Amino acid sequence: MRLLKYAFIAAMLLLLAGCAGPNNQVNVPVDGQVAGFWNGLLHGLIVPFSWIGSLFDPSIGIYEVHNNGGWYNFGFVCGLGSLGGGSHAGRSGTEKSKEKS
Repeated sequence: MRLLKYAFIAAMLLLLAGCAGPNNQVNVPVDGQVAGFWNGLLHGLIVPFSWIGSLFDPSIGIYEVHNNGGWYNFGFVCGLGSLGGGSHAGRSGTEKSKEKS
């Protein structure tokens, strides 16, 4: 069962890694579409992979410059927060230290 869990996690990480790609930061998209909340959420989730890719390829960015503003930013921050557990991770750490005292 434990092996299945790790295999599933590895498969999900590979799937998310496939989403990281080049970011054209100079030209406006041809179709006029800009990134919204859902794209921001996805980009927040794949930040670790995009960041590693950007170390080797300067055309890969971790943030979509052609976005619709606040909603993209909100989705991006939600995606980033879900990687580290958000505020729940910090809260559970303080509760554990209080229980030990």
